[in-house]
Amino acid sequence: MANEVRRTPTLFSRGSWPEASRIADILRKETIGGALLLVGAVVALVWANSPWASSYESVRGFTFGPSSLHLDLSAATWAADGLLAIFFFVAGLELKREFVAGDLRTPQRAVVPIAAAVGGVLVPALFFLAFNLQSGGSLRGWAIPTATDIAFALAVLAVVGRFLPSALRTFLLTLAVVDDLLAIVIIAVFYTAHLSVGPLLLALIPLGLFTLLVQRRVRSWWLLLPLAGATWTLVHASGVHATVAGVLLGFAVPVIRSHRAGGPEAGPGLAEHFEHRFRPLSAAVAVPVFAYFAAGVAIGGSDGGLGAAFSDPVAIGIVAGLVIGKPIGITLATWLVARFTHARLDPDLKWVDVVGLASLGGLGFTVSLLIGELAYGAGSDRDAHVKLAVLAGSLLSALVAAIILRLRNRTHRRVHEAEIADLDHDGIPDVYATNDDR
Repeated sequence: MANEVRRTPTLFSRGSWPEASRIADILRKETIGGALLLVGAVVALVWANSPWASSYESVRGFTFGPSSLHLDLSAATWAADGLLAIFFFVAGLELKREFVAGDLRTPQRAVVPIAAAVGGVLVPALFFLAFNLQSGGSLRGWAIPTATDIAFALAVLAVVGRFLPSALRTFLLTLAVVDDLLAIVIIAVFYTAHLSVGPLLLALIPLGLFTLLVQRRVRSWWLLLPLAGATWTLVHASGVHATVAGVLLGFAVPVIRSHRAGGPEAGPGLAEHFEHRFRPLSAAVAVPVFAYFAAGVAIGGSDGGLGAAFSDPVAIGIVAGLVIGKPIGITLATWLVARFTHARLDPDLKWVDVVGLASLGGLGFTVSLLIGELAYGAGSDRDAHVKLAVLAGSLLSALVAAIILRLRNRTHRRVHEAEIADLDHDGIPDVYATNDDR
């Protein structure tokens, strides 16, 4: 493990760094989560459209938990409120690490991914509103097409983009981190129907104790897990979506080692330790199980399922927001930063690479499904339309991104092979030939 905070390549750079970045390493390790997520969704779809569909609904609706704490919840609710809190805890760790030691630690480095993420939220929301303002659709789902599922996006990128520049991978993760932060704020502010101040204030007590312990670098699970559980329970009781508790707990964990460990630049701290421990649980259990419970919807025939869904302006707005709005928003915001600031596109990249990455932003799966349930209620007819629209929009976005990035991957592979050939020929890369190839 390195004993210093390393600078990482970015989409826009005032210089390039030859070493592989920490974020790029994480990207390569996370892709299995996207495959497991896809498996969970496919199993749910097959089961929900099989002769045994009623048993799928029985499993989704199975209720368990202590009723004295108002936690006698269905299995689907436990997946959305409980297991996804683990996913958001890991997201909180990533967010804090980026703000403390990553690409978001300085305004100059943070402006590009923040602008791209904001563009990727605003434009899809406008597409959704455009399809629903004049057509009688419900506006409550405006935030559904604004989310990006990083696990799903990484899986696609890993399959099609072996030779794509590391700057592209780095930018995707950084953008997704900011996107997660915006999604958390949207959920907390716009999808909290009933707020109970008492439990929310009480949640500050276990959260404060958890913060105190982790700041002292305490790792004892028998102390931290009960406090985390109490924080989650009280946030859930307050009416704020319980996944917000996961983010707050992640923010509490220190990123940098203590001075006693060798000074503030001594290296990664407790956040990386927790991320190492909880990421497998998030990628292999929390997200796939949520996908299983959230994605099961009957496709049906022309009078129901797909036919009914895509005559609903809400579903049309979601698909348009994911497939068209996301790429436009991310690309346009990135271009505006390049046009009106001193930032420049990384020399290894072309704008078509940015468009391909922006199309990956339309893979909205996990958080989009969660916001859909919050907006329209799990199990409702419109919730079924939302699920079909999110699945269709994410699939189309993945297809468009795969085509663009696959073509670009061939170009970057030729450049890579030319550089290897030049080195093999005389030990010195022919930079002029490489630039011509580009």
